[in-house]
Amino acid sequence: MFQNKSILITGGTGSFGKDFCIFLIKKKIPFRKIVLFSRDEFKQSNFSDYLKMNFPKEFKKIRFIIGDVRDANRLKYALNDIDILIHAAALKQVPAAEYNPIEFVKTNILGAQNIIEACFSNNVQKVIALSTDKAVAPKNLYGATKLCSDKLFISANNIIGKKKTKFSVVRYGNVNSSRGSVIPLFMHYNKIGKTLPVTDLEMTRFSITMNDAINLVFNAIKKSFGGEIFIPKISSYKLSDLVKAINPKKGFKIIGVRFGEKMHEELINFDESEHIYDFGKYYIHLTDNLISGDIQKSIKKIQNKKVKKKFSYNSKDNSYLSIQDLKKLIVENK
Repeated sequence: MFQNKSILITGGTGSFGKDFCIFLIKKKIPFRKIVLFSRDEFKQSNFSDYLKMNFPKEFKKIRFIIGDVRDANRLKYALNDIDILIHAAALKQVPAAEYNPIEFVKTNILGAQNIIEACFSNNVQKVIALSTDKAVAPKNLYGATKLCSDKLFISANNIIGKKKTKFSVVRYGNVNSSRGSVIPLFMHYNKIGKTLPVTDLEMTRFSITMNDAINLVFNAIKKSFGGEIFIPKISSYKLSDLVKAINPKKGFKIIGVRFGEKMHEELINFDESEHIYDFGKYYIHLTDNLISGDIQKSIKKIQNKKVKKKFSYNSKDNSYLSIQDLKKLIVENK
């Protein structure tokens, strides 16, 4: 699958992009080149120095391109000679989205369409777009933009014509160690001796490590045939247990649920159950309105894996990490 392939990662110097690049190098994937596409030249410079120092041989096959997914022409240039694209670029802070909605639309929706068109222009073989639990029955603008983005990527499989580009999506919750997630936020507050700002002790969230997210995307690249949304089976945690695991020096204060936040997140809404298939370690969402003959054949082959009607998958009615499990996560994130 990866032999002599060129791989481009949008958001290439973000948390996921950097770790996925290192993963491919350490796994000795026989790629031809990796292109890291991002807006931040400072992050590019720092990561370039890191790769040059730690992986001098592989560094010769790494390229850095400054660009923005809002820039269609820049994307078409960057995607020249690319076989596989992982789309990890996004604006994702929920409060910022509510205050700056059009900026999120430009990046998360129009940027997605720019990627689709650039992939068609360059005959990219596979596209894996990263999504979020907030795209399921969205309550905030960020989730709504990611829902639109997902729809664009999945529906793109209906307009490929004779082209060979296949579009799929990977949907998961906030990565525990990623910027903006609650675990590193609470750890920072505790480190500097400030009271933890807790929205609601009954709130729950899905938990996924960066390694698990990377492996999910890696397997999606290998197994996807176009049109799928890959959804991992992961645990949840309660904010009350996270507070106990961190054992804050100055306690915590309840600040209330912020505008646009849910008490409990969803990875599968019961309205989607007609299109959900159980593959053991993960689910696949696959709609039957995709007209590709290959996709329709694949759907027929997996009918025995379809879940029951009105099935749902949310962070409340799920298995929970123990306080001890959360303490281990905290140690790993230090």
